[in-house]
Amino acid sequence: MTHQLVLKKPLAFFDLETTGVNTAKDRIIDICVVKAMPNGEIVSKTQRVHPGMPIPLESSMIHGIYDDDVKDAPPFKSVARTLAQFMEGCDLAGFNSNRFDIPLLVEEFLRANVEFDIKNRRLVDAQRIFHLMEPRNLSAAYKFYCNKELVGAHGAEVDTIATLEVLNAQVQRYRGMVAKADNGQDVVFENNVDMLHSLTANTNVDLAGRIIINDKGEEVFNFGKHKGLLVLDVLKKEPSFYDWMLKGEFPLDTKRRLTEIRLRMFSNGLAVNGKR
Repeated sequence: MTHQLVLKKPLAFFDLETTGVNTAKDRIIDICVVKAMPNGEIVSKTQRVHPGMPIPLESSMIHGIYDDDVKDAPPFKSVARTLAQFMEGCDLAGFNSNRFDIPLLVEEFLRANVEFDIKNRRLVDAQRIFHLMEPRNLSAAYKFYCNKELVGAHGAEVDTIATLEVLNAQVQRYRGMVAKADNGQDVVFENNVDMLHSLTANTNVDLAGRIIINDKGEEVFNFGKHKGLLVLDVLKKEPSFYDWMLKGEFPLDTKRRLTEIRLRMFSNGLAVNGKR
């Protein structure tokens, strides 16, 4: 299998099957990574993982993976470094990956103490393109763009390969057309990962979207009593809010990004409680 995507570096398509949909609490049980290489070749890796917790029946009924299927699988921590190396130097792509797969994967890497930063990676979400252009789900996208039935949906390998095929078809179908990004800007659809990233990326500071960038380019909270307020203002006026978040059930990535903002505040000499 080959592709026609124009790439400067590998684009790693991946899909997760998990114990649930809570990115802070749930765990990976199956992951497939399909790397689309700049020369048109495709390299893949699939790994079954023991989640360290029972798989809820309602989740098993969706993806077909039960406790017995993972009883002899390794924990994520034991495969994390190899997986990170396989995805090293790659941009990332998936279906609903910006909202779910990437945040959960980053959480797993953080728990395993394996570095996997996405700051310098382009993130392409084929679902976002699909919903912008033809609002439906992966099975419908596969039927619409590839004119094929998606047999074995909700299996990591099947869904990952289908997502690659869908994005490949989207690029061919919409090349030269104009799409409106979330920021309201018109974007000309091109076979270019930078363009695909700009079209599908969000304004989140952290992957869970607890902190976002407002229309002035400032970091603001996106939940609770401080929603819409500048993070720096809240940290200066209510320092205990930082401690509350660090002790709360927030994703590790959210706590990391909040800590980065707080450290930047101190390094810039901003006053906290009237002190510098």
